Amino acid sequence: MKRVLAIAGSDSGGGAGSQADLKTMLACGVHGMSVITAVTAQNSEGVHGVWQLPLEAVRAQLDAVLDDIGVDAVKTGMLGSAETVAAVAAWLRRVTCPVVIDPVMRATSGDALLDPAGLDAVKAALLPLATVVTPNLHEVEQLTGVVARREADLRGAADAVLKLGPRWVLVTGGHLDGDAVDLLTDGSIECLLRAPRIDNPNTHGTGCTLASALASYLALGDDVVTAATKAKHYVTGAIAGGFALGRGVGPVDHGWGFRQPPA
Repeated sequence: MKRVLAIAGSDSGGGAGSQADLKTMLACGVHGMSVITAVTAQNSEGVHGVWQLPLEAVRAQLDAVLDDIGVDAVKTGMLGSAETVAAVAAWLRRVTCPVVIDPVMRATSGDALLDPAGLDAVKAALLPLATVVTPNLHEVEQLTGVVARREADLRGAADAVLKLGPRWVLVTGGHLDGDAVDLLTDGSIECLLRAPRIDNPNTHGTGCTLASALASYLALGDDVVTAATKAKHYVTGAIAGGFALGRGVGPVDHGWGFRQPPA
């Protein structure tokens, strides 16, 4: 059984964060583990409160997993502060497995989940450790200043992120018009991952889900292109199955693959 660790915040609504990570990992056939960096009071309407865990608690969780169970891949999500980013980066230097960085900065609702100092720390300390980083277009703009409005802009956006040090970047173009197109590249190999746009407003947790699926397939031994292709397929099915929950934006359906094979 392959072991994948999600380092992320908790979403009390169950649609994103560590809850989405663990559901995705189960669906993709790996053993999911979690290190909680922050607790959020969150539902379909937004984030109503955020509490960072003490660094001592984050480090203790990380060490407990590595010293006993071990990891075959790691995925990071919401880290929240520069101090937590630094602690996670220091720990990641101890592992040799694939690392997927989802540079979470805000929730689907638009609520901020990373402070400005944390953004600088992500750029300086975390991205150089990434096997793959998975920014959406807003995150690309925050990280690099590059604005992508069309599919033709994706390569420039990816190149700007690569300058920050990751081995691969998967720029997700879900906010573009037309098909849902993502660009995966390491600067030489380039792969467009395209899917028809799905008319479903219930997309809470999409970024967490994609990054966790990618980490899961890397843990299972797939190369980056194959893992990203499978992750794209999985998240497309999850978006198609997204369902209404509460009064706001509902979650994607992490369990759709139990009814249809995810890959």
